[in-house]
Amino acid sequence: MNKRIWLFACAGLAAAAVPAGYQHWTADQLREHNRALLSKMDAHKDATETIGSFGNHSIITAHREASGQAEIHETKVDIMFIQGGEATMVVGGRVPDGKTTAPNEIRGSKIEGGERQTLHPGDILHIPAKTPHQFLLDPGQKIDYYTVKVTVP
Repeated sequence: MNKRIWLFACAGLAAAAVPAGYQHWTADQLREHNRALLSKMDAHKDATETIGSFGNHSIITAHREASGQAEIHETKVDIMFIQGGEATMVVGGRVPDGKTTAPNEIRGSKIEGGERQTLHPGDILHIPAKTPHQFLLDPGQKIDYYTVKVTVP
């Protein structure tokens, strides 16, 4: 009888194990990642860090203090969660001076004909693959956000 109880207890422990691929970041851990980003600021006044990669998707934390380049990800969807600060997102239109900077990645200096939207903490954006987008920040503005990048066929 005791052997049976022991087997059931062991089976329960195995079932309670964290599944492969599961990841949990606490608020404290995320704050630490974000603090560390400030030391990684580049000449463009932005910093990013991939905090997790999982097959067809990854999670990135980002801090920006200046406008970014216009971007087109030909095979990636961006899902962005605005955490702090404000900026303008230009989405749609076209990138007249776009150049391939990496496989399936195009960058340029601006977007023509895009829609401008003001971003605030708590906002969520879904940017489909092949969609031009660009962060614009006024002097003194900052923005912190997380991006889930999903590779699509």
